[in-house]
Amino acid sequence: MRDLFMLAMLPVMLYAMAKRPFIALGMWVWTALFFPNGWVYGAASGIRYNLLFAGVAIIGYLIMKNKPKVHFGPLGVVVLIFFLWTTASTILGIGNPVVQWEIWNRFAKIVVLFVFVLLLVEKKLHVDFMLWCVVLSVGFYANLEGLKFLATGGGHMIAGMHGHVLGDRNELAIAFVMTLPICFYLLGEYGKTSRILKAGLLGTICLLVISVIGTQSRGGFVALLALAAYLFMKSDRKFFVATFIVVMGAVIAQLAPSEWLERINTIESASEDASFMGRVVAWKLSFIMAVRDPLFGGGFKSLEYFPVWLDLSRDFHSYSWFYTGDAVPNTSYARAAHSVYFQVLGDHGFVGLALYLIMLLGAFRKAGRVAREARKRSAPSWLPTLATMLQLSIFAFALGGAALSFAYFDLIFALFGLTIVLESRLLPAVAPDPKRAVAASPGMPRTLQPELALRDGH
Repeated sequence: MRDLFMLAMLPVMLYAMAKRPFIALGMWVWTALFFPNGWVYGAASGIRYNLLFAGVAIIGYLIMKNKPKVHFGPLGVVVLIFFLWTTASTILGIGNPVVQWEIWNRFAKIVVLFVFVLLLVEKKLHVDFMLWCVVLSVGFYANLEGLKFLATGGGHMIAGMHGHVLGDRNELAIAFVMTLPICFYLLGEYGKTSRILKAGLLGTICLLVISVIGTQSRGGFVALLALAAYLFMKSDRKFFVATFIVVMGAVIAQLAPSEWLERINTIESASEDASFMGRVVAWKLSFIMAVRDPLFGGGFKSLEYFPVWLDLSRDFHSYSWFYTGDAVPNTSYARAAHSVYFQVLGDHGFVGLALYLIMLLGAFRKAGRVAREARKRSAPSWLPTLATMLQLSIFAFALGGAALSFAYFDLIFALFGLTIVLESRLLPAVAPDPKRAVAASPGMPRTLQPELALRDGH
């Protein structure tokens, strides 16, 4: 039945995408996060939906008559430099070359997605459609798994699909947390006009929170708590947010299984937790690899290549100041870095890490700057709200990713692209800079220039 539905809808979707390339871009994001091939089993499972929709988006852009002016800005340039740096580190890599080039190929597709966000997204409609695609992928999965968690009284363990980018439950939990601010933005925009959408988004928000608990991810729970606090500080509706937090806290207290409570309690004694200290060991080995090659590191997934892991372990006791307690490297198998920061450090050296931090911090600050500037220019309320919610999603990733090997996640690079679009296209379109408006009309009397600038700003 799923196959028939997917095959029946495919021509309709392709026609819509051909007419409106931004639809193809949104579906590109949707397929990356939803993994439709994991939901179908027959003839429909043989179609490479992500490649198909990406191809339609690219062709659609190429045949566009009036292409929008491209603006990468400093952040976009850093993303491209980072990609070039990862290419160099892959060429010089010391890991399994087959694995390294496979990961490079995946990351190259993510960077192409980032570029086409900058090329195709021009209007609020385009941004909103992309965000709806995120909710209809990550949010849909949270709805499904959250309802299972509720139906079993907290007994269902939520995990991602095998072979999916969100297959790991910890990474899935971070994706759930990142989707929450997006839902809050869409709720504010579309919940006013449709009771159905309002109910659906409120339900999705609740099930996203419940699903984070259902993954039993400690990193996801910490990111959720931090997001709740940050959302409360940023929100103009503090009473609503506080009430929601209290209600969800009460629900979680009733549903949370004992296994989850035991895992959360280990956060207080991280230095005594063997699982956590095993991650610290991987962090130290990533650091040692970066010390050996400060510029390019070892290349993608080099730490997970056992000969490299074993070789790095020989220098494990050389840096005694890097505390790992009694934990030492496992000599029977290699482990992932378990931190986006140490992952990039080991993969691409100190320079690669610096570029990665510049991207994260740059996108976070840019979103905050757009929100402040939009309010200053009296822009429509949706724009500062959208910028703030994107900033919260980036914050959730930056915090939750500190304990996950999740550095090259499709969604975070798509959010980088959207923050650039907000500043370069949407803000000037809905709220032009009054100073530039005044400067553009030097022959006008000074007494009339501020009035014109204010009128143009609205």
